[in-house]
Amino acid sequence: MKALIEIQNELKAPKNQYNSFGKYKYRSCEDILEAVKPLLKEKDLRLTISDEVKEVCGLAYVESTVIICNIKGMEVTAKAQAGIEKAAGMSLAQSFGSSSSYARKYALNGLFLIDDTKDADATNTHGKAPQPKAQPQPKAKPELKPETEQWEKAIEFLVKGGLISAIEGKYALDKVNKQLLMDTVLDKA
Repeated sequence: MKALIEIQNELKAPKNQYNSFGKYKYRSCEDILEAVKPLLKEKDLRLTISDEVKEVCGLAYVESTVIICNIKGMEVTAKAQAGIEKAAGMSLAQSFGSSSSYARKYALNGLFLIDDTKDADATNTHGKAPQPKAQPQPKAKPELKPETEQWEKAIEFLVKGGLISAIEGKYALDKVNKQLLMDTVLDKA
């Protein structure tokens, strides 16, 4: 329908809502409907929205269907789904309502080609983006073995009540050498 294409090009539904918890702006289903109603009237189109609760593999969800039609009966349909999950502090009815609003919003987004992502030109740096700095690689821990000079110091540390976790934090210690170290400490204690 030519009129739908015109609405898709003319519709302005700014993100007028603000989520203070997530600190982001968004548009609601109501924002989209408020923006599209004058355009529907101007183009002599009718919009209907319906919801159906469905279930797949034990997961309940709302499927919203948005239909736009002209006076000749030609119509275009868009659908979107949203899972229903009872959130803390919400009644079951509120959970269904929240899922319905979400599904309706995304069905409207699909029908009217409303994109919630940033325009590629807004984020395009045309190849001039600063290159990320190479992160320094962590240095490998020195290995602790009976033949290393730190072996005796580690034994002394453990005999005085030090923790094996402190040694493992500073040195690479395989299972065999860890057991040998612990056995040596027990012999000296």
